[in-house]
Amino acid sequence: QVQLVESGGGLVQAGGSLRLSCAASGRTFSTVGMGWVRQAPGKERELVAGIDWSAGTTDYANSGKGRFTISRENAKNRVYLQMNSLKPVDTAVHYCAAVTSGLYYYRASYNYWGPGTQVTVSS
Repeated sequence: QVQLVESGGGLVQAGGSLRLSCAASGRTFSTVGMGWVRQAPGKERELVAGIDWSAGTTDYANSGKGRFTISRENAKNRVYLQMNSLKPVDTAVHYCAAVTSGLYYYRASYNYWGPGTQVTVSS
């Protein structure tokens, strides 16, 4: 089992920035990738960014390219999402997720999830 806890969500004005953090614990040695998945009301979950836990390679959804940056600290079992130039459409619950078998750039691969943190962007 891998436990994930997010922090850093909140309310921000359009154009502002937020940094989400995720702390992983448990069987983290089995993690091959981590990512941030968001879900807006009435919409499907979207993998906005993923990172290969070993190699550090990253992948972004078009919605986040150029604005979001995912990073990790392996020694601390932490992953981050820096979000800049936020827009009202970015308003969603953001989940930290981990994959232990599969590809980090496929949402369906993720098998562990945190409880989520709300990000609200006002216009």
